[in-house]
Amino acid sequence: MATKKTAQKTASKTVTKKTGKTPAKKDAAKQLKDLFEDSLKDIYWAEKALVKALPKMHKNATDKKLKTAIEKHFNETQVHVKRLEECFAALGKKAQAKKCDAMQGLLDEGKGIMEETEQGAVRDAGIIAAAQKVEHYEIATYGSLAAYAKVLNEKDCLKNLLATLTEEKKCDQLLSKIADTAINSKAK
Repeated sequence: MATKKTAQKTASKTVTKKTGKTPAKKDAAKQLKDLFEDSLKDIYWAEKALVKALPKMHKNATDKKLKTAIEKHFNETQVHVKRLEECFAALGKKAQAKKCDAMQGLLDEGKGIMEETEQGAVRDAGIIAAAQKVEHYEIATYGSLAAYAKVLNEKDCLKNLLATLTEEKKCDQLLSKIADTAINSKAK
């Protein structure tokens, strides 16, 4: 005989299947502040993972402008990590990383592109494509985080997040320019 809790769980699963709604985990964010903090943990992990990945991309790139762009963004990424640590401090929280599955997937894809291309212009084109996917993810993330910070009146965080968002957008534009002016034509 089913207990009342078991019957409720079964009924809940049935409703979930019928409606297509995903049930929330026990530790799910209940307020925007919770979502903001969880998202900061996620992008903090992502930025730290990029600090490790960018030197590999630099080593595999051959185009001088691309190598320079990667090196510049590596330096910026180290600053992004520090800015996120400042955000945590402004919130009175210890900086904490939570694995970012999206970034892990993008970095795995970038590694795969390097393994599946010969060094030279074709690999450089692949590196740019992989890097831009990362930039687009970061642009979306920092844009959302800045919007949350604005609503939550977290002015110090907002300033840091907007500064990083601007740099991510500039990096994406630079990668497009490098691809369009040299790399893609050489790779054909």
